[in-house]
Amino acid sequence: MEPPMVLGEKEWLACCGSVKFAQEMVDVNGWLEAFAAHPQIGERPSQNHKSPTSAQWSKGEQSTALATATDSTLQELYEWNARYRQKFGFVFLIFASGRSTPEILAEMKKRYHNRPIVEFELAAKEQMKITELRLSKLFSADATAGSTTKTPHTTDVVTKAGEDRVSIIGGHLTAANDSPASKPSRTRPPITTHILDVARGCPAAGVEVHLETWDNGQSRPLFGQADSGTWKLLGSSTTDKDGRSGQLMNMVDALNPGVYRISFNTGKYNPEGFFPFVSIVFEVRESQKFEHFHVPLLLSPFSLSTYRGS
Repeated sequence: MEPPMVLGEKEWLACCGSVKFAQEMVDVNGWLEAFAAHPQIGERPSQNHKSPTSAQWSKGEQSTALATATDSTLQELYEWNARYRQKFGFVFLIFASGRSTPEILAEMKKRYHNRPIVEFELAAKEQMKITELRLSKLFSADATAGSTTKTPHTTDVVTKAGEDRVSIIGGHLTAANDSPASKPSRTRPPITTHILDVARGCPAAGVEVHLETWDNGQSRPLFGQADSGTWKLLGSSTTDKDGRSGQLMNMVDALNPGVYRISFNTGKYNPEGFFPFVSIVFEVRESQKFEHFHVPLLLSPFSLSTYRGS
């Protein structure tokens, strides 16, 4: 399965007709909330867990790891969990079903060296594996609950329907929407952004953001050469408590092809950091003018990561 971070609201809306669901699925804060619901590997879920069913499932999913653990490996897990959380700001997440403690430790040590953006996407991918497993459990439980009043043939049909639903969900998550047959009016501006403060493990609020377009149709900005044109400001804003900027440009169905620059005043947000400001330059081509461009930034005092959202 491809990392969920490359999907936008349109793709998630295909999985579930709820606009709120689709918006939450592309929200970094939402992913962090999902991560936080899992206990650390080797740790029992809290008795005050908001979902007793989820806590029970977590216990079952870690059963192989706990059965293969020793005092020394449990201590090592504890230490590496702490190191991982300190670096990335969230719990180490892995599809633990059927995996031993040595396997999980080896994977944690390997992933610890990843860049924050890479690890965030891997954690989201593992979250989706766990979610799919739990959906299949729900569907299976639904079929089992009705088995007393259904014939064996009917029960098989219900179980098969549950499996089909999980398969459909997975298909939507991995499908790439390359050629939209219709181009509906947008519900958000074509270019958006948000910032996650990896050092604090939370969205970065109060960061100034500028969006500009290259205002010279005869040339384009080139690396290593002085600008022969000018940058035209399209809009500016400041990130809110969720790390999202306000509207940076007009709501248009077709985005003008060209070169764009989005800049973040990271120096004002963190005067002790390494970057006084950050600018990201990207080009929108004619074939992409109906797409949505989401440019998140993962920020820590001495490193930055960005990626192209949908």
